[in-house]
Amino acid sequence: MNAQHRESVIRVTGLRTQFGRQIIHDGLDFEVRRGEIMGIVGGSGTGKSVLLRTVIGLITPAAGRIEVLGRDLDALSARERLELQRRWGVLFQDGALFSSLTVGQNIAVPMKEHLKLPAAFSGELAALKIQMVGLPPEACGKYPSELSGGMRKRAGLARALALDPEIVFLDEPTAGLDPIGAANFDQLILDLRNAMGLTVVMVTHDLDSLHTICDRVSVLVDKKVKVGTIAELMEDPHPWIQDYFRGPRGRAALGDDVIERVGV
Repeated sequence: MNAQHRESVIRVTGLRTQFGRQIIHDGLDFEVRRGEIMGIVGGSGTGKSVLLRTVIGLITPAAGRIEVLGRDLDALSARERLELQRRWGVLFQDGALFSSLTVGQNIAVPMKEHLKLPAAFSGELAALKIQMVGLPPEACGKYPSELSGGMRKRAGLARALALDPEIVFLDEPTAGLDPIGAANFDQLILDLRNAMGLTVVMVTHDLDSLHTICDRVSVLVDKKVKVGTIAELMEDPHPWIQDYFRGPRGRAALGDDVIERVGV
């Protein structure tokens, strides 16, 4: 199916978020299609992580409508919301693992909360998730403090995949990784999307990630959002978008083929 005809799994309409008198988003419309990898970028203070946290229900918007997998979040009971949350996974920055639990125990937390599985079965599933994200089997018994930053991110991703979700939300997944580690993590996300049919929503500053794995990019500017492929966005006259994609780092990340195609 052509990408533009895929169903929307996330639809945000007229979103307004604010903290006190500070308005972050005002009348923002946002849509993610099934099976795509959507990048979210924007300058400091534009509310990238706020948007992600609002979509998953951690922040209550001042106005607007949020639909995830066809369900209006405002219309759900507590039980219905909990059932919907089983259908997505979240990787926060640096993994956000519980320091007092082993990696295997961290991965089993969503299973215990939502599935009530026997401990032995949860352990077997945790080991499978560890294998899926490319961690060695012995990582299961280690504590987060014993892992490198890249391994913690993979462990956090394994926990996000614990319930075989339809959507995965990633907040700065390659931040703090060296270029090789970041490239390997990008490839992991792409492979998992293809293998599991995931929809991925990814907040990132990494231009290489945007170019390598994102189908479309959402740019937060002026309390709204502009969405398109990188080539489409490079034609947008907004000054921040021009600086971001056509500046020296953008040109280096995109490469000569894209630059020549869009006429930079």
